[in-house]
Amino acid sequence: MAQVQTLQSWIFLIVIVLIYFFSCIKILKEYERGVIFRLGRLLPQPKGPGIIFVFYPIDKMVRVSLRTIVMDVPPQDIITKDNVSVKVNAVIYFRVIEATRAVVEVEDYLFATSQMAQTTLRSVLGQAELDELLSARDKLNQSIQTILDKHTDPWGIKVSTVEIKHVDLPLEMQRAMARQAEAERERRAKVISAEGDFQASRRFADAARMMERHPMAMQMRFLQSLSEISTEKSSTIIFPLPIDLLEPFFRAKDLQKKDTSEQ
Repeated sequence: MAQVQTLQSWIFLIVIVLIYFFSCIKILKEYERGVIFRLGRLLPQPKGPGIIFVFYPIDKMVRVSLRTIVMDVPPQDIITKDNVSVKVNAVIYFRVIEATRAVVEVEDYLFATSQMAQTTLRSVLGQAELDELLSARDKLNQSIQTILDKHTDPWGIKVSTVEIKHVDLPLEMQRAMARQAEAERERRAKVISAEGDFQASRRFADAARMMERHPMAMQMRFLQSLSEISTEKSSTIIFPLPIDLLEPFFRAKDLQKKDTSEQ
């Protein structure tokens, strides 16, 4: 009877040891690292990926993902340099490059990065004018990314990209910009029309000089105009008579007067 109880005790002990052994086995994926605290002290290197052993309750493990995290920055009320109130939201892309520092240096690196992104967004965009905010987003994105990366570097976090998603303008500003765009289009139309008139006037001047040097060109133009008029259904046609056609009659009359005077 005593041997049976002893055997049962050993079996129970072995089962307990096996359960503890299997509970100590942890599997970390390729993109995960395990930061181990042994009796409260940080081990030098994080563990993983693959199978690792965490000896509870001596060890405590914190899982950290090394994948790129996409975080949406909620809309922020911003007053630009030229005193225009707008709402701007953005998205940031970052990843943990040092798991140990991300756990030890900051309590919650996700929350801390989000708060840092919001304050940096308000600070940088508050120093820019509205036109720059709408047309020079690449420059502002780069500036925000540089500042964020500098502040999150002690946490072992690398900010790779910052993108401004949407700029919400007040209704009055949208109307003013629409009027400005319409006025700009009208100005361009007037400039193009004036440029066309100027080029046409130069062509007319060239044509006039050409007809002055070649009188027959004027006659050909006159005949072409008559041909165009004849194709139209008009009840009245004004027929201009060129002075050049009457010039032979004037000469004959002058000669007749001269002969009469000589007699």
